[in-house]
Amino acid sequence: MSAYKKQLLQHEDKIQVTDLGAGSHATKQRERFISEIAKNAGTPRKRAQLLYRLVTYFKPNNILELGTSLGIATHVMSLANPKASITSVEGCPNISKVAKANFEKLQLKNIELITGNFNEAINKLTSNTYDLIFFDGNHQKEATLSYFETLLQTAHNDSVFIFDDIYWSKPMTEAWETIKQHPRVTVTIDTFFWGLVFFRKEQLKEHFTIRV
Repeated sequence: MSAYKKQLLQHEDKIQVTDLGAGSHATKQRERFISEIAKNAGTPRKRAQLLYRLVTYFKPNNILELGTSLGIATHVMSLANPKASITSVEGCPNISKVAKANFEKLQLKNIELITGNFNEAINKLTSNTYDLIFFDGNHQKEATLSYFETLLQTAHNDSVFIFDDIYWSKPMTEAWETIKQHPRVTVTIDTFFWGLVFFRKEQLKEHFTIRV
């Protein structure tokens, strides 16, 4: 896990980045070093460790990730459950190419990487059922709510949705508050950087805030 990110941080190549979402807080440059993307956009160690524990605990068989980036989180989920089938969607072709090359190099055979617009990709995936969905791509309110509503039909009673950067911006926090109030949502956990959503009908509606 740490070796994978370390390798990316030492990468000296530059690529043209296509931002289809809210972009980066760190830079607006179109041409960026891969090492810079890994540092600013890659999943931090603390979050990677939490994601590993969550996947190990819930043992999701079918995982969807919106926003592959360089594949750090994807790699973590693959390690946590090698038997899982992981579908990851990345909007930027050049970033996707780097991630795919790394997955092949590490022989991660349980990852299907889709390159393209999130809306188009999601519409082709709605007939599937997912145990875990990691929303980590477009940090805009309207897009986040749209993806959530569309992918609700892929969730079952024990599914878990994870929303990244719920305090990225005021509109993103508003999206999180809207999701919490959805009638199908029963339990949420706010970790200050992620929002976890559960749909278990046997549980009363509750919202928890936990600093991890």
